Amino acid sequence: MNKKEKEAKNTGSTEEKVNSDVAELEGRIAELVNDLKRTRADFENYRKQVEMQKDNEKKAVKLATVYKILPLLDDIDRAISAYSELKPLEKSLAKTMTELGLSRIDSNEGDEFNPDIHEAVMAEGDGEKEVIAETLRTGYYYDGEVLREAMVKVKRES
Repeated sequence: MNKKEKEAKNTGSTEEKVNSDVAELEGRIAELVNDLKRTRADFENYRKQVEMQKDNEKKAVKLATVYKILPLLDDIDRAISAYSELKPLEKSLAKTMTELGLSRIDSNEGDEFNPDIHEAVMAEGDGEKEVIAETLRTGYYYDGEVLREAMVKVKRES
C-alpha cells in the first residue's frame, strides 16, 4: 500500500468515525429534547393540579363559612318578621346573599312538597297530594345546589 492509499483509508475511517459520532450526538440531542418536552409537560400538569387544589380549597372554605352563617340568617329572618323596623335589612341581606352565591329555596304555603329541596318534619291529612302547610325553617341553595333543605310542615290533600 502506498502513501496515498493509506491516507485515503485513514480519511475514510475518519469520516466514518465522524459520521458515527455525529449520529450518536444527534441521537443524544433528540433524547434530551424529548426529556425536556416531558419535563415541561409534567411541570404544566403539576401547575394545573396545584391551581385546581387551591380553587377547591377556596371553595371549601367559602362553603364552610356560608354554612356557618345559616343560623345567623335564620335569626335575622325571625327578627325581620317580628320587627317591621328591620324590613330595610331585607334588601341589603338579599344583595349580600347573591354575592355569596346563596339563595333561598321557595317553600310557600300551598306549593307542592319536593323531597329534594324540602324536609318534612310534620304531616297531617290523609290525601294523596302533599303540599306545604307551613315553612318552619328556610332552606338555601349555594351556587345552584341545595345547601340546606327547607324544613316544612306538610298537608296531605285529595
